[in-house]
Amino acid sequence: MPALTSVQLFTVKDALEADLDGTLAEVARRGFTAVEPYDFVRRAEPLAAALAANGLVAPTGHAFLASESFVNPDGSGTKIPVPSPDEVFDAAETLGMGTVIDPYTEPARWESRAQIEETARLLNAAAEIAAGRGLRVGYHNHAHELEAHIDGQTGLELLAELLDPRVVLEVDLYWAARAGVDPAELLTRLGDRVVAVHVKDGTLDPEAVEAYPPADQVPAGTGAVPLAQALDAASALEFAIVEFDAYSGDLFDGIEQSRVFLDERAAR
Repeated sequence: MPALTSVQLFTVKDALEADLDGTLAEVARRGFTAVEPYDFVRRAEPLAAALAANGLVAPTGHAFLASESFVNPDGSGTKIPVPSPDEVFDAAETLGMGTVIDPYTEPARWESRAQIEETARLLNAAAEIAAGRGLRVGYHNHAHELEAHIDGQTGLELLAELLDPRVVLEVDLYWAARAGVDPAELLTRLGDRVVAVHVKDGTLDPEAVEAYPPADQVPAGTGAVPLAQALDAASALEFAIVEFDAYSGDLFDGIEQSRVFLDERAAR
């Protein structure tokens, strides 16, 4: 059975903050039936209502589970407190979500085995709480988890070894490629632990990738990330999630083009 195509709502965050219902209506008009919300605790009820009104479901979502606060990935801003796991799972239940995925832990936490062990401990503790509520916990990578090397392996792969088997992975194919790791080979090594991928493409132009947010991202299938090979290597894929961190073109056109790429692959 092909993976369910979804879109990470962070892609259209500005439009979403300005017009929740109208933005979700446009996402649905572009052919999506599923979305992956972010920062959903503060707006669980209105988001649930808007999803239902537009025929959308949210099987997965992003929320911090292994951090008490966060700083923006470029280091800007102050530490922002995050909701507790129970608050996160309450909101997930409101939204009919089955899997809550931690989207980010800061690079400074990937410098030693002990730090990765602590991240695993926190995710495992969250997974224990989630399991009692019929929910599942996951982790989503950026580049730094794969650029880190501990005891001869990448930080992400060490984390996977330390995680409770109930904790799943959502591999961001663009960030894997940005880290110099072949996404297909990574997915092969991680095996059935990977139930979701972010289908994100980019030119990987050295100058453009130095920007924050990255300036090289393009619709799926038009860049240098080997998406097709990676998707073929995913042995237990449930969700293929379109995302842009940034895109210079029309975002709704970009997500639709990416959805078509996935749909055409699934139809083969």
